[in-house]
Amino acid sequence: MTILRDLSVLWSLFHILILFILLYRSRYPRKKTYILTVIFMTPLVALNVAGLVLYGIELIGKVFLLTCTLPSFVFFWFMSKDRKGKFLFTFCLADTVSYWIIAATGLVDFYFGGGKYILMFIGRLVLFPLLEWAVIRFLREPYRELQESAARGWGLFAGMTALYYLLLAIMQNYPVMITKRPQELLSFLFVMTLMPMTYATIFTAMYRQLLFFRRQQAERMLLEQKNALEARLESQQRIQKMKHDMKGYTATLSGLLAEGKTEDARTYLKCVEDETDALLKPYCQNPYINAVFVHYAGKFEEMGAVFRHDIWIGEEELPYMDLCRILSNGLENACDALKELEKEKREAAVYMKYNKEYLLIRIKNTCRDDLHVEEGTLPTTDKKGGGHGYGLLTVKEAAERLLGDMSCYTKDGMFILDVMVAIAAFPGGQQQNKNLCGDPCS
Repeated sequence: MTILRDLSVLWSLFHILILFILLYRSRYPRKKTYILTVIFMTPLVALNVAGLVLYGIELIGKVFLLTCTLPSFVFFWFMSKDRKGKFLFTFCLADTVSYWIIAATGLVDFYFGGGKYILMFIGRLVLFPLLEWAVIRFLREPYRELQESAARGWGLFAGMTALYYLLLAIMQNYPVMITKRPQELLSFLFVMTLMPMTYATIFTAMYRQLLFFRRQQAERMLLEQKNALEARLESQQRIQKMKHDMKGYTATLSGLLAEGKTEDARTYLKCVEDETDALLKPYCQNPYINAVFVHYAGKFEEMGAVFRHDIWIGEEELPYMDLCRILSNGLENACDALKELEKEKREAAVYMKYNKEYLLIRIKNTCRDDLHVEEGTLPTTDKKGGGHGYGLLTVKEAAERLLGDMSCYTKDGMFILDVMVAIAAFPGGQQQNKNLCGDPCS
């Protein structure tokens, strides 16, 4: 009947792999991830199953950490998009939960199945697919959302899961199998009972983090709507003022022309034109994006900040919703950072230019001397703290929707946010490339 034992081990290893793939985030496309995983894991699993057949479960159980766990850990660490605590927690979560099923079905078979491996085989045959269904149904999407949103707090959870895995492995196999140490069985059962309770606590804490992140997203959306409404209100007020003043301008021009003072009328008209341009502040031709710049230029002016801009946006059709979201969150973070500085140190700048197949956006602002952000990382501060980080996830999500990416870092006392979005994501796609660039492209 050892064939059932060997098949159950092979089945378990296969489903440990499936469980981990369901939870972790690879840095490669799905097809490449599957190909590399099959190439590496197939011989590794075959080697461990062969060792089980040749040397027995007791010896393989003692060296399993070295023959399977550590090699697969190194391989998936290389494949994973995440590093440090996120990856370690995900890896240990899949291994520990699977190890729990393996240990539990082994004990049930030994004490209630006469050691014939029938209950072991049936239990694993049912429990692993059931576990994967539960993960897909309830855990996968919120867990991946949490991986995307929560940058801190993973180290403690990862350490707990790693210790549980080592504890189960040691108590199960050293110095001999737990079934040969009945005097320690009660302690082992207590550990087996405590582990699900601990995971329930961990996932409760994670769920609260997820709810907090969703609340932050809702607050960011409300802030964007508030800023958009304020910009629209300011625009309407300027238009109403222009309409009111235009009556006076028209009357004056009519009077000058009626008196034959053509040159005076031309001079007066030029003054009216200059005043209108100053009132409208045309940062770019797109009215939606221009409204964002007008709003934040006003905020920078109120706080006494120097605001520079170099914007090459014409009247072409743009995905203005996502672009406005990127600009609003980036400029809002800049405002928050500048509020913490002395007035004479407040500077901000925005650059928007086309370059080949991409629209490039750079938002710069002076920041605190102690703020250090490495390129490729996201600062995880809030509105009360470091002045950056609150809306950067929203910027990243919007950039990815436009087939682009973002990065941020500090350099020479400046916080720099770079966003690149693909022209192919614009209405009309790459057909607009030549129309979009024109002379300003560099």
